[in-house]
Amino acid sequence: MADRDPAPPSSPTKSSADDPLASPSPKKKEDLQSAAAKVAELTQSQSDLLSRLQGLKQDLQNWRSTLDTQVKNYKDELLELKGRLNSDLDQLKTDFKDLKITLQKQQEEVSSSLRNLGMNDAAETHAESDCNSNDGKGKLKDSSLDETKEEKLSDVAVDKSSPKESDAL
Repeated sequence: MADRDPAPPSSPTKSSADDPLASPSPKKKEDLQSAAAKVAELTQSQSDLLSRLQGLKQDLQNWRSTLDTQVKNYKDELLELKGRLNSDLDQLKTDFKDLKITLQKQQEEVSSSLRNLGMNDAAETHAESDCNSNDGKGKLKDSSLDETKEEKLSDVAVDKSSPKESDAL
């Protein structure tokens, strides 16, 4: 009886490494636990990165939206300013044209007045020269150069006032 082993010999075709149902050795258990921990850590890291990426995408989308709004507002403001500037420029052009026309009319009026004054002076000079046409030598006096004109007018004024004064005496 001593020849017999109490435990039957294991079959040479089956090993504990080949049997998936067999319990793993402690070293393999440790390797599996460390791999599972790394997988869990990588899964957590992946989740964190995905949520961070989603947050960055949302921030980028918000930034783009804000930027688009600002660009639209600036474009609208620039168009409004351009319109006002063109309007002001047109108004200035119109004002300058009106001013030019007014100045031309005033210049024509002044030139006409000067011409009329020149004609009136010439007519007055001609009338005075007719009155004083003969200075005894057969020459016409130029009353515009005659300095006695003022004296003559004042003499006439004195002469006219003299009879009144003489009547009063």
